[in-house]
Amino acid sequence: MSAWGAKEVARWGCLCSRRSLWQQSKLMGETSTKYTSFPTQQLAHIWTTRHRQTCLESSLVSSVRFYSKGTIPSEVLEEKEPLSSALLVSSLPDDDQSEETTSKEIQRASPLMDRLKRCGSPSDVLELTSQYPPTYKQISSCLTHLCFCSKKMSNDNRRYELQLMFEHPGFDILLQNAMKNVGQMRNEDVTYSVLSMVNLGVPQGSRVIQTFLRTCQENLNNFDEKNLSILASCLQNMEQSNNTDALKEGLRMVVEARLPGIKNVMALQTTMRMLGKDTPLGLKRKLEAKALSMSDQFSLPNSQHMITTMATMEFSSKPLLDICSKKIQENLNGIPFNLLFKAMQSYRELHYRDVELFTRISEHCASMIDIWSKKQVALFLSVYERLAFCPDALMEAFAGKVIENPKALTLKDLLCVVKVYSTLNYDLQHRQQQFLDSLTPALVSYLPEMSSFELLKAVYHLCLLGHFPPVLLEHLLQSSTLEKFKSTLPRFLGNQERMFQTVKMCLHLERPLLPRPLAVPPSLLGASVLGGRAVIPGLSQCLESVIEADMTLQERVLLEGFYLIDGVIAKPLPSHLSETESSGAESSRRIAVVCLLSSSFCYGTSKPRGILALKIRHLKTLGYDPVLVTEQELQSMPEEKRTDFLKDRIFPELRSETQPEAEQLDKNTNQESQTVQST
Repeated sequence: MSAWGAKEVARWGCLCSRRSLWQQSKLMGETSTKYTSFPTQQLAHIWTTRHRQTCLESSLVSSVRFYSKGTIPSEVLEEKEPLSSALLVSSLPDDDQSEETTSKEIQRASPLMDRLKRCGSPSDVLELTSQYPPTYKQISSCLTHLCFCSKKMSNDNRRYELQLMFEHPGFDILLQNAMKNVGQMRNEDVTYSVLSMVNLGVPQGSRVIQTFLRTCQENLNNFDEKNLSILASCLQNMEQSNNTDALKEGLRMVVEARLPGIKNVMALQTTMRMLGKDTPLGLKRKLEAKALSMSDQFSLPNSQHMITTMATMEFSSKPLLDICSKKIQENLNGIPFNLLFKAMQSYRELHYRDVELFTRISEHCASMIDIWSKKQVALFLSVYERLAFCPDALMEAFAGKVIENPKALTLKDLLCVVKVYSTLNYDLQHRQQQFLDSLTPALVSYLPEMSSFELLKAVYHLCLLGHFPPVLLEHLLQSSTLEKFKSTLPRFLGNQERMFQTVKMCLHLERPLLPRPLAVPPSLLGASVLGGRAVIPGLSQCLESVIEADMTLQERVLLEGFYLIDGVIAKPLPSHLSETESSGAESSRRIAVVCLLSSSFCYGTSKPRGILALKIRHLKTLGYDPVLVTEQELQSMPEEKRTDFLKDRIFPELRSETQPEAEQLDKNTNQESQTVQST
């Protein structure tokens, strides 16, 4: 439960009618004395909706009196004296075994603790604490049970019950009691109490929360591993403030000092999550080393949690990821959908790729195709698409489900499916047209619900797949729809223009059969966005070295105002072929050399992804032989080898012609060496 706070409660105008519930209970006689035993003038009004204005005016200073950063005014020291005295008492050596055993027996025999377990709502707990005021050893149990009861409720019930809780006079009394006795509490009770109060929505700037945080600061060096974990879990959900910042910094120092002694994996992971992405790199490395030293203790849940923890810290440790991923790969059948999906999302955030792991997960997902919902499968496809990995088994299995009943998919899921299959350039071969034809009527049925931008995305991705449904195209390019795109926000304009340019190129070059000619208005195309790409270092020199005397080279050619080609090589055709051609342009072979990043391909393959696959298709339509080279390939080899590499890639026929001669030369050389050895 996030901080609900006074702002939300004050908006409700029916507090009097609900408060009357408590007033009526007081009139019944049974509970008439349980509130009057605590004089109203003695309450500190820690937090209450009935006196919200009074709280804001009277406690603005007290809310920050327990900040530890900077200087501490004298009035803060004076007010701290009772608390410090209590802390002094709690620090005395009174925790021997016999006394603790006795206190536990007394607590078990307490009527409060006996009845607390039977309370089913926060109101029940507060009625009980009003009848049996808790001791300092029982306050934490009461706060924890308040939180436990609220978590079991539905959202609507929780909202209503928490409002009643904040209005109940017993809640003020319980918090006042907690603040008064915090110095006597065990460290574990302090951390559990502050965690429960934060989860219940007690304002984090209130005096009671700040008092507990101050106590945590004073006792931080005495916290054991469990207390540190509870505090870390609490701080993870707290807003930034002087006290939380100081505690986080102190916790970092304590964790770093005690790191060698941590023996519990979950405690380590909870602390790692709390330390978060702002943890210094040196400490991240120490946490990594500690986790690796404990890796033999990792259970399957530990492995799953470690992956999401690293994503939270924005720290990618390949050794840790490899260990955790192996555990996941070996136990896929034991992982529920949500946890497996979170792991996949974390892999994407950490830029982690493992072909074998992703393939196994794809096969597992395909085996669950009849158990998982279509929405769940669509979510997995989406995360695979963002990983740039093509899950063949899952894509093949899900296509069959789509063909069977495409209308079972929601609009969101349909758009996701079209995007994934086009971006990953997945070819269903003999089922491709059947798959595309099944998607079209489902998309058409959602036309009344589609926004103009959703319609553009659907048409764009279908164009990438070489599919041009007339109904969708006509609806997109009609004047009433196009008018809506004129109000697009500037930050979305570039993406919108790129998609319209792609649709325009597909209609222009592929000339699909449509009932009537359709065209994209020039006003929606914008300027060319591809012509200003940076020159690839060393590529120009290599291309010049590759061409022979009868060839010509053009560099950085922009075709159709849309496709940038790094180099176009014109090579004359053999005389017996060129004599039959009437056009000079057709008397030579045109080779389009395109240098790009490896991310343009599906991970682990040479299979081009969506926009690159379309570019290759259009280059062939324009009469070019596309040759693809990645920047990583060029940069990974010495300069003296780049020319030979490019020549083999651009003119593979030359390699096939010279290969027999090279093989014969190697054979002769081997025979000569054997003769020399025999003599």
